[in-house]
Amino acid sequence: MANPSRIQNVVPRPGFSTLHRLRKKRKGQRMRDPLDDLLLKTLTSQRAMEERFLQMEERRFQRDLDVEERRMQLEQRRFELEREHEFRMFNVFAQMLSILKQSHSGSSSVAMPQGLDFSQALSEIEGMGGRGSNLQEMRVRPLAKRSLDMHGFCNPSGFQRSPYLSARGNFANIFQGSTEEGYKAYHADKYDEDKNPNGIINFGTSENKLCFDLMSKRLTQADMNLMDPSLLQYPDWKGHMFLREEVARFLTYYCKAPAPLKAENVIVLNGCGSLFSALATVLCDPGEAVLIATPFYGGITQSVFLYGNVKLVYVYLDSKITGTSTRPFQLTVEKLEKALQDARAEGVTVRALILLNPQNPLGDIYSLSELLDYLEFAKRHELHVIVDEIYMLSVFDESATFHSVLGMDRLPDPQRTHVMWGITKDFAVSGIRFGTLYTENQDVANAVASLCYFHGVCGPVQYKVAQLLRDRDWINQVYLRANHARLKAAHTYVTDELKTLGVPFLNRNAGFFVWIDFRKYLKTGTFEEELLLWKRFLDNKVLLSCGKAFECSEPGWFRIIFADKTHRLQLGMQRIRKVLEECEQEILAEEKEQPCQSDQDGKADSTDEVIFVSRHQDPTCASSSSLGDLIGLLQQQMRSSDWLQKNTAEQFAQEKPEIYDVFSKLVGKQ
Repeated sequence: MANPSRIQNVVPRPGFSTLHRLRKKRKGQRMRDPLDDLLLKTLTSQRAMEERFLQMEERRFQRDLDVEERRMQLEQRRFELEREHEFRMFNVFAQMLSILKQSHSGSSSVAMPQGLDFSQALSEIEGMGGRGSNLQEMRVRPLAKRSLDMHGFCNPSGFQRSPYLSARGNFANIFQGSTEEGYKAYHADKYDEDKNPNGIINFGTSENKLCFDLMSKRLTQADMNLMDPSLLQYPDWKGHMFLREEVARFLTYYCKAPAPLKAENVIVLNGCGSLFSALATVLCDPGEAVLIATPFYGGITQSVFLYGNVKLVYVYLDSKITGTSTRPFQLTVEKLEKALQDARAEGVTVRALILLNPQNPLGDIYSLSELLDYLEFAKRHELHVIVDEIYMLSVFDESATFHSVLGMDRLPDPQRTHVMWGITKDFAVSGIRFGTLYTENQDVANAVASLCYFHGVCGPVQYKVAQLLRDRDWINQVYLRANHARLKAAHTYVTDELKTLGVPFLNRNAGFFVWIDFRKYLKTGTFEEELLLWKRFLDNKVLLSCGKAFECSEPGWFRIIFADKTHRLQLGMQRIRKVLEECEQEILAEEKEQPCQSDQDGKADSTDEVIFVSRHQDPTCASSSSLGDLIGLLQQQMRSSDWLQKNTAEQFAQEKPEIYDVFSKLVGKQ
């Protein structure tokens, strides 16, 4: 089994031949290993179990249904079971191949992307044969995710290399994440109270839809309408000086900087996505990496990887509270150190650390001591720190305090600390692409400025932004007061609904989102089930963001955007409630047929500042760095079939006792 060329013999299904083609070019033959026989027998037995279970299902349907209805339902049930089997088997195969590959290279497993060559990536996708089958697409995803460093899904369905595009262009052409898929569906069927009341309600895109009235009124006042000839000409690529001076004053005031910030250190680009692309390009060479804690805003992937060919090394956070952690999904220096050392052990050069504060999607606000710890860690290892503070004015509860890096009395390494902010979130104008970078490193500033030629902001927009930022009275007395009150009210409504439903979540006071634990609604606790639940929400006309889009290590977490009008929140939550109730009924019905012990314990005291969540973690989301992890995974997969409990185990034991012994030991191993 350790030799991938044997896969077709183990499971003679057309789809698995793609794995054979994927590894066909390997030279030489591996020596036979005792592990081969064990895995071969184990997986062969699992396939036999699945077939046996299908046969039993057929007999049950034949007894209970009329002829025509029996045929249709039998066909549908067989399809569902076959699909579930494919999910489980391919997940095992993909993890097994990863382990065997790492064991032969003599390197440890690192929870990070492994290949950045676009030509090689395309060859792998072509070798997998994207021929349009949904099942084929599902098979490809886990392997593509591991080898191609993608935070969404690579969609090779019907893929053919275009002769008009480079390898990079072809790869970008098929890159598709769940975020993009849902966003496209939303725009094709957008909810409108009058014109399309049955359309999709968007709780997936992080936009503030509560203050359009305030912003539209302010942006159309007379002082915004200057059209000077200089605004119609090329500016300094860093931005017009009048705007950079206003940004410096604005950040000095709202970041509580100990000394006035300097306009010469300000650079203006068309959005923070462009800033991530530019910084990755000037700080890293292709194939080098930046460190980032998961879960995180998935759009960073496109900016850093697709655009700059730079890796993202993950610092995996989870809901467990262990070690020095005091809250779920807490970033600690110990976790940063481990991820960095693991990356270096793999021969990966890490150049920078990305911090999101307030954090998206968690809503965490880092304390001053935490920020100092992270910056000191970066200084020890000579890492640049890119701090994204785009939600800094969207802290909507007075009990929470935001601390900007620019407000610190001293920076451990000022020449390697770079702070980003923009008006997109805090001023509810995501359609106006404006982001700004503050850095004291003039080499970095000049290098980024050279890329502003491709990412500039037009003159009239620069003027409007400058006018907006200098209107301190309106911002403080009108806009921020109203915005914070509306955000708080919307957050309270959504979280109260979640409490009523008994759904655990992280209770935070910043941003536009709530991080929700839907794990108890997943039947098998896998990312495939998470995707199916996400699609089920979408089919019921509400768009959410699933945890995999943020590289969450635990299946079942979702992000919901609450910064929306009351009538849309009410209707959207009704649709969510409907889906969850249906899922709950299905799970209860299955439990009645198959009583089993549940390890989901996500109950919480709704009065806590943080709604503590289940500490259960599915083994499929852990890093498979040892044979023990693989055995644990096989155990979970075999348990999910319930073959030993539901079928004639004694008969199988008589026919193939050696395989039955292996299977029984693996299932019973603790």
